[in-house]
Amino acid sequence: MTFNIHDLFLLLPEDFLLGAICAILLIDLFLKPAQRPVTHWLSLAALLGTMALILSDTDPAVTAFNGAYIHDKIAAVLKVFILGVSAVVFVFARGYLRDRQLFIGEYYLLCLFSVLGMLLLVSAGSLVMVYLGLELFALSTYGLVAINRDSGIASEAAMKYFVLGALASGLLLYGMSMIYGAAHTLDLDGIRAAVTAGVEHPNLLTFGLVFLVVGIAFKFGAAPFHMWLPDVYQGSPTAVTIFIGSAPKIAAFGMAYRLLEAGLGGLSPHWSLMLGALAAASLAIGNVVAIAQTNLKRMLAYSTISHVGFLLLGLANGTPSGYAAAMFYAISYAIMATVAFGVILLLARAGFEAEEIADFKGLNQRNPWYAFIMLLAMASLAGIPPLFGFFAKLLVLKAAVDAGMMWLAMVAIVFAIIGCYYYLYVIKVMYFDKPESDAALVLPQDRPLRWLLSINGVALIVLGLLWGPLIGWCYQAFGLPS
Repeated sequence: MTFNIHDLFLLLPEDFLLGAICAILLIDLFLKPAQRPVTHWLSLAALLGTMALILSDTDPAVTAFNGAYIHDKIAAVLKVFILGVSAVVFVFARGYLRDRQLFIGEYYLLCLFSVLGMLLLVSAGSLVMVYLGLELFALSTYGLVAINRDSGIASEAAMKYFVLGALASGLLLYGMSMIYGAAHTLDLDGIRAAVTAGVEHPNLLTFGLVFLVVGIAFKFGAAPFHMWLPDVYQGSPTAVTIFIGSAPKIAAFGMAYRLLEAGLGGLSPHWSLMLGALAAASLAIGNVVAIAQTNLKRMLAYSTISHVGFLLLGLANGTPSGYAAAMFYAISYAIMATVAFGVILLLARAGFEAEEIADFKGLNQRNPWYAFIMLLAMASLAGIPPLFGFFAKLLVLKAAVDAGMMWLAMVAIVFAIIGCYYYLYVIKVMYFDKPESDAALVLPQDRPLRWLLSINGVALIVLGLLWGPLIGWCYQAFGLPS
């Protein structure tokens, strides 16, 4: 590998974020508990500064470090939304963390390290970079889940997440080793060229592909490899759940695209069928099991599994238009999830987590505005027009039909209708059930949380009506006319 100083400039956003993390780590050591907001604001500044560097970058699509790092529009779009969603999560989580004595530097530093791993993951041009970004992201999130050391539920969730995550990483690494053995290269472009030219041991390559898809399915939380996701969502502090349930889904799409299209695009007839089967299983299990849940965070976990099924519809298409639809869906889901979990954070207070569906009884009578914000989140997740989620579902359904998977599109439509039940049930509880207490709803004094949550919720209507520029940006990233 030859060193080129220009490669460091291509990695300037990641370099800046890493430098900021190191600086925040040192500064946080000398801060007293009363000065902890300094860490919060510095972390926000680090995310926004990294985003500004990405948006100001005008370099063409190139690679760095002999192809290990890819600098292109696809990575730029994914990184902007990973950083933006993570910044929103920081604003939402501040009051929750403060009320529970979790307002510590470790939360922000682990989140920032996780974001750095996601940025590397979506720009990966080799199997080594994929694994580096994935483990940096995953190891940080394991620590986040266990950040509340006094909670037995959180410790149990962290242990399950760690064990199953390690298993998934092992399967992924095993698949990578077989692909390397068949293609004799770690570079994704080199693997694609070897697949196109024909490898000496095609069965080894196909076997490696199976393990690769299984590893991707674990990281997505796709059925039947979803067993970690409901427990982690429910057991984690809500400030951690909102992070795990939003930005990482965008990064998971980036990982799947790099591995399957950039590296193994020549095997798309094989992995498209695998993704189709995973999508059908995720849609069925996610939507049916969610109906039986009484815990809202657990219900949203099964909802996530069903949304992963929709996202896989676009990936299974195997064309640039399908990838653009899947990217749009990943972004839209991350935005919708932040609203849903944001309302839970808003209503929670010390000694009361507001994570049971029954906790939302009569919310409209106690605070009509935030009941309306939650209604927008639930209706958008259900895919009710003209909200943001409807058009995201429409695009991935079109991608499945265009790929000749009419059966999969029909399965998705049937289970989307079934899935409307549990979203509408939450709305029914808020608007038609009597509140358990007549006392006025106590809202946090955190104005940034309340204002940003309101803006985020209203954005579901605005983006539902004006979704053209965003999907156009996604199309442009894949070289399609907007």
